[in-house]
Amino acid sequence: MSTDRPWDGTTVRYPDPAIEVIDEERFGPFKIGNSAVERLWTGARWTEGPVYFGDGRYLLFSDIPNNRIMRWDETTGQTSVFRQPSNNSNGHTRDRQGRLVSCEHFTRRVTRTEHDGTITILLDQFDDKRLNAPNDVVVHSDNSIWFTDPGYGILLNYEGQKSEFELPTRVYRLDPESGEATVVVEAQERPNGLCFSPDESMLYVSDTGTPRNIMLFDVDGTVLQNGRVFAEMGPKGGSDGIRCDIHGNLWSSAGWVGNGYDGVHCFAPDGDLIGKIHLPETVSNLCFGGVMKNRLFITGSQSLYAVYLETQGDQKP
Repeated sequence: MSTDRPWDGTTVRYPDPAIEVIDEERFGPFKIGNSAVERLWTGARWTEGPVYFGDGRYLLFSDIPNNRIMRWDETTGQTSVFRQPSNNSNGHTRDRQGRLVSCEHFTRRVTRTEHDGTITILLDQFDDKRLNAPNDVVVHSDNSIWFTDPGYGILLNYEGQKSEFELPTRVYRLDPESGEATVVVEAQERPNGLCFSPDESMLYVSDTGTPRNIMLFDVDGTVLQNGRVFAEMGPKGGSDGIRCDIHGNLWSSAGWVGNGYDGVHCFAPDGDLIGKIHLPETVSNLCFGGVMKNRLFITGSQSLYAVYLETQGDQKP
């Protein structure tokens, strides 16, 4: 699909052709007629890990190769450097106390930024071996931290430091109080983005290895069961960061194919593709935010995008 959408800041005719409705009944209500996709900022090498801070009305996101975390201010529209160096940080989230939790490539660890700005190392090894390069992270309502470790940060020196793998590629669950970590997924080649369903009964995990599928698991306390394919993204394209809305729809990054594919894909709870947001760049990740949690923020290669939708994000706080 060619959207013929200008991305240079010129006026866009409503409704925005970049928003494609595939299923009118299930996706149509989310599209707002006079809401366009906006490019908020550009100038990165590879953006990742957006996380919204409602109490400060700002968004943090990673620029991994430039070794920095960026801060976009919703009240002024200005973008500035939040932290540099950032240890080639990738994915971010907030815990139930509102603290920033980050995955760092260079140091191969998961950290927490305390309210006073100090950094606590939550995990940097398992079974006396170094983690590969933690990638994306979510926090459960029981305060446990779930993260993926596909190792992209040690494949090259571009987004971390090239090193040998010491552990298999996995998904982990970490109890931050006890410091105990357990393996919850070990059957994926490159587990990447992850998110819980709204009721936390299921966990979605995108695999950027082969095959390029989004997997779905039932959550049984501290373990995952009944892994199955939720959506197929391949053979060429792939899903990276993913988020659920309050209705249980899965909003997935999409890229590495080109026009008509790259952007955001929205899947209904049964796995049907119901809508797309087309962008001129490969999308790495996304999150909901804004005052009403109805603004989808999208990290796309070198840029940050956003669009208002008539749905809301599920992430907490």
